[in-house]
Amino acid sequence: MYGYIKGKITEIENNYVIIENNGIGYIVYVANPYSYQESEYTIYLYHYIREDENSLYGFKTKEEKELFLKLINVKGLGCKMALPMFATGSIDGIVDAIERENVLYLKKFPKIGDKLARQIILDLKGKLVSNNAPTNTKDFTELIEVLKGFGYKPADINKILPSIKSEKVEDQVKEALKLMLK
Repeated sequence: MYGYIKGKITEIENNYVIIENNGIGYIVYVANPYSYQESEYTIYLYHYIREDENSLYGFKTKEEKELFLKLINVKGLGCKMALPMFATGSIDGIVDAIERENVLYLKKFPKIGDKLARQIILDLKGKLVSNNAPTNTKDFTELIEVLKGFGYKPADINKILPSIKSEKVEDQVKEALKLMLK
């Protein structure tokens, strides 16, 4: 399995780029090849191997790659259907659509119909943490673990964290439970 590749983009085609590393040109399928220029890049890779295919899929950030890996685990959504989602949609937009059950947003992507959009929501809702998560979550690690233990989803927990004012964990839990029950 490859983590990433650093090299120079030597060719840009309709659905892939060729990145040269140590004299070898790798074909890497990317969401928007024309967003790359012929210069140095680090591309995060997913190596897809099947009986009839051996391909590399590339992403500009680790977050894109992680979301892609979760998307391709949805029944009926393969690499070639998930990759175009990153060409027209942002990570936050995709995560927000899943969390808010926005079927119309998901249906705007190629080859994703009503049934598949609902399957994506069913499989991934509550399992994705948005990049908009509060930056001070370090202070709430104990609180987060307690709330997870009570069965609350990470997405719901992240929504209430900015409202928590208490310093002591016991008070944070009381405050969080009041907010959750509203």
